[in-house]
Amino acid sequence: QLTLKAIASSSFCLSACAAPRRRYEISITCVMAVPPSYCDLGKAAQDVFSKGYGFGIVKLDLKTKSQSGVEFSTSGSANTSSGRAAGSLETKFKMTELGLSLSQKWNTDNTLATELSVEDQLAKGLKVAFDTSFVPNTGKKTGKLKTGYKREYLNLSCDVDFDGPVLHSAAVLGYEGWLAGYQIAFDTAKSTLVQNNFALSYKEGDFQLHTSVNDGTEFGGSVYQKVSDQLETAVTLAWTAGSNNTHFGIAAKYQLDSDASLSAKVNNTSLIGIGYTQRLRPEVKVTLSALIDGKNFSAGDHKVGLGFEVEA
Repeated sequence: QLTLKAIASSSFCLSACAAPRRRYEISITCVMAVPPSYCDLGKAAQDVFSKGYGFGIVKLDLKTKSQSGVEFSTSGSANTSSGRAAGSLETKFKMTELGLSLSQKWNTDNTLATELSVEDQLAKGLKVAFDTSFVPNTGKKTGKLKTGYKREYLNLSCDVDFDGPVLHSAAVLGYEGWLAGYQIAFDTAKSTLVQNNFALSYKEGDFQLHTSVNDGTEFGGSVYQKVSDQLETAVTLAWTAGSNNTHFGIAAKYQLDSDASLSAKVNNTSLIGIGYTQRLRPEVKVTLSALIDGKNFSAGDHKVGLGFEVEA
């Protein structure tokens, strides 16, 4: 974000005697953008590969909002291969003036999750949340305390998972298009480092480059470019140390018009994904997708998907 305020002053006389003097002041201040969280590094390329697809699943998403401000989200899906059905119901209520947000989610696995968060109240840019889950069938309970702090050039997070307990922490620094992030997880009960990740990204205009190293053994990278207002492209590469397996993929999304888009991707194992999204009405969107095995095209082991999104 860039905000400009000018500072300049000038004065002049309309006559040599008693001319009024006028002063103009303009100030200039520059506000730098807040870096994304560690999980959102390289997100532009990830979205091109993931959004607009739903292989082997028939899914329905419904979102609505009451007059009192309570948001309801209902989701149901069925796996076309196994026939297994799953669903969830989520409610969210926000008190903007107090910075409070309360959400509850229940799914068909009989798990009830609740999250209470406070943002920008204790300090500007600070968010504190308490996340719990409960399984009535087994009586299992989990809890997590999550904190996040963001400002210009910096995005920090620190979570404590009481099941362990395990400490999760991440930091992202940003400067002139460069983003450097570090993520760590430490099991305090076992005094063991269970996660040690590093990422580096660069963004300039419509071009983004991202690289990452997970636990010193998994290496990944992605390139994203918005070629035009209609076309987005992405390339991903992943490699694991001590293994000859290298994963490579190319994806693109083309906006046919304001209501329709076409997505396509392919990887080095000849798996071809195609997706088509059409907005039937402003509140109704339909997604059709198919996954084709290029190596065994005649075998017929392909997957199709159908998704509906409704907002009322």
